[in-house]
Amino acid sequence: MVSGLAVALLLGAGGPVAQAEGVFRVATYNVENYLDQPTESRPHIKSSEAKAKIRESIRALNPDVLALEEMGGTHALLELRAALRAEGLDFPYWDHLSGVDTNIHIAVLSRFPLVARHPHTNEQFLLGGRRFGVGRGFSELEIQVGPKTSFTLLAAHLKSRRPVPEADEAELRLQEARALRGIIDAHFRADPERRLIVLGDFNDVKNSPSLKAILGRGKFKLRDARPAERNGDTAPHPNPHQDPRTVTWTYYYGQEDTYTRIDYILMSPAMARDWVTDDSYVLTLPDWGTGSDHRPILATFKKTPAPARPFHPRAASVHKEFLAP
Repeated sequence: MVSGLAVALLLGAGGPVAQAEGVFRVATYNVENYLDQPTESRPHIKSSEAKAKIRESIRALNPDVLALEEMGGTHALLELRAALRAEGLDFPYWDHLSGVDTNIHIAVLSRFPLVARHPHTNEQFLLGGRRFGVGRGFSELEIQVGPKTSFTLLAAHLKSRRPVPEADEAELRLQEARALRGIIDAHFRADPERRLIVLGDFNDVKNSPSLKAILGRGKFKLRDARPAERNGDTAPHPNPHQDPRTVTWTYYYGQEDTYTRIDYILMSPAMARDWVTDDSYVLTLPDWGTGSDHRPILATFKKTPAPARPFHPRAASVHKEFLAP
């Protein structure tokens, strides 16, 4: 599949709110069918009102790196990027990924250079004797935050919980999760100190088999940022083995009238050492649902200088693509 990449020079701060020195912010946001053209399975384009609310949400977060799920084609992404720039939030670097599902896509906007990329658009698995492909693929980018600071971003949008005739939706999602974990494990085999952030819409709850597969176990288990509302809740859970009773839902499902957490920011042990725990949150905004059925989440990290890490072997072959004019 064809992916898009644009690189430009950063001319200024680019954001409506000054960023704290020595930190950077990473966010993920499912923008619910951000289409400028109808598709066979998704006939409605995004309204101007919904687009405005999404931009308001992104400006409120003021991220340095933003992963987007359910993005339309490249034209829709560039329209959003241009509108944000006109409103004072500039993302000079961008990436757009097309997987097996040609209706919606994964995209990334960044204030920092994308110095290497490895799009995973052909991950396959067997289920019930049939071969399937990961629907939306996985976006993998090496992002240069500073002269001595970089990290690897893996963005995903796993199979929804909507039933499909081909196979059980939970089994499809689990196999996609295992494929994603395979990529994560390959990074750790190449470099145990890999600074890695894995994020996106995983379409399942934390104790589900698919989330457990992504998180992993043992030495290389990923850490969950678990962003919560900044509403004043600070009390711990009475059971010390459970998370606090803070408000963390990211998705509203109207048919069941339920609110669940299915969007995540996970990090490798090396990345977790730079995580700013008190500045990671789910955005609360009036009329948030005008823009999407998801709420965006954000995590903050320190720009800690780190020794140069070798690029993953699979990324080396496409490194020159980022350097081309």
